[in-house]
Amino acid sequence: MLAILMSAMDNTIVTTAMGTIVADLGGMEQFVWVTSAYMVTVMAGTPIFGKLSDMYGRKRFFLFGIVMFLLGSVLCGLAGSIVQLSIFRAIQGIGGGALMPIAFTIIYDIFPVEKRGKMTGLMGAVFGTSSIFGPLLGAFITDALSWHWVFYINVPIGIVSLVMIIIYYKESLTHAKQQIDWGGAFTLVGAVVCLMFALELGGEKYAWDSGVILGLFAGFAVLFIAFMLLETKAQEPIISFDMFKNRLYATSCLLALFYGSVFIVATVYIPIFVQGVYGGSATNSGIILMPMMIGSVIGSMLGGMMASRIPYRTVMALSVVCFVGGIFALSTLTNDTSRLLLTAYSILTGFGVGFSFSVLSMASVHHFDMRQRGAATSTNSFLRSLGMTLGITIFGIVQRNLMSGAMTDAFAGMGQGGANFGDTREALSPEKRALIPPEILDKITEAMSSSIANTFMWALVPTVCAVLVVIAMPKDRIERMTAKPSNQQG
Repeated sequence: MLAILMSAMDNTIVTTAMGTIVADLGGMEQFVWVTSAYMVTVMAGTPIFGKLSDMYGRKRFFLFGIVMFLLGSVLCGLAGSIVQLSIFRAIQGIGGGALMPIAFTIIYDIFPVEKRGKMTGLMGAVFGTSSIFGPLLGAFITDALSWHWVFYINVPIGIVSLVMIIIYYKESLTHAKQQIDWGGAFTLVGAVVCLMFALELGGEKYAWDSGVILGLFAGFAVLFIAFMLLETKAQEPIISFDMFKNRLYATSCLLALFYGSVFIVATVYIPIFVQGVYGGSATNSGIILMPMMIGSVIGSMLGGMMASRIPYRTVMALSVVCFVGGIFALSTLTNDTSRLLLTAYSILTGFGVGFSFSVLSMASVHHFDMRQRGAATSTNSFLRSLGMTLGITIFGIVQRNLMSGAMTDAFAGMGQGGANFGDTREALSPEKRALIPPEILDKITEAMSSSIANTFMWALVPTVCAVLVVIAMPKDRIERMTAKPSNQQG
């Protein structure tokens, strides 16, 4: 629980401080890489650590995850540029790839099936509660000290967690000897990285038909095809296609992918909207993000309790209705949207996504025994991380292009005088913002609000896909699990 506290709180602290970090280090066009670099290494490590924990035990790799997360946190605090920060976040992500999936797998190992709903809901609540304190703590640290300290705060929590796990966690020695599919891991991560660079650099630093971009797309295609071929031949594939024959598992993983791709957009762009459109310090961003995290805590706890009594599909139906409603509401944001309305939209979004934290992880291991739980949980986490990685990259490009177009239109008739104030980085700093003439600032904030709102509109596409997946879910429920063999399909 302490490890989850540290990992979840770090995400929201960084999100809240992002406006200040960009104002200090620059790189408005590259800031999404601070998040996506972390997500790439989380995505790479998650299935590998899941397999390793099945083979050699959870404890040693859980401890390794904590150590790497702490090392990355210290380095992030020392970063002097947005590029350095992105690299150090990648190191931090290696640790994050072990923490979350193994923590939840431990819960399934040590608690009987009738208690998993309650305990998973509790773990999800810890995740959400830490997310509540994260924005406020991040805002306070950023304003009172500096953004560097939002990373150092992980160190004392991580050390306590490390010591307690070493002393008190006694694990079962029942493990499965398997081979790690290194070829599958490298080809999949390589394919995703090629795709991300192609999308990020295309139309910005290089033309879409340039050799660099075409080469990156070709690299993605080759590596992805190689990954698919390797997975069909590997003895222990990093992502087992046989497990996806189970309909409950397959739909749970797809939902994790879609939910992750959209929720990361909300956590990144709501604080940017608040700081850039409403104005003010990072504290404003932290306070406005907190209601969404409160909603996610309530949703996670309620989802865990409900899943112990009713089918997973029924619980996720309630979840996805709230999620669609929240994202649609965020797509209507304008300069004139009140803070009260934004708070209501955030709560609805957080409540909808909160169910997925507890319910999807429970559903993913529903039909698997201890020897497969690590792989099942890590694949589910992997696909959520993949969704977040692709989501922040693709929707980051969407927002950047929308912002660029809106700024061009806004300052088209103002000449060089307007262009001098056309840097959105200035609007994120309270001190520099005060120097911008009101008529110029209005155009900047209008461009920013419209670009973010339209980005949320595009985010409805994967959200609607999630609705279709929920409809396709089977009616499995926890009480029926003991009556089924572990390999039975849903």
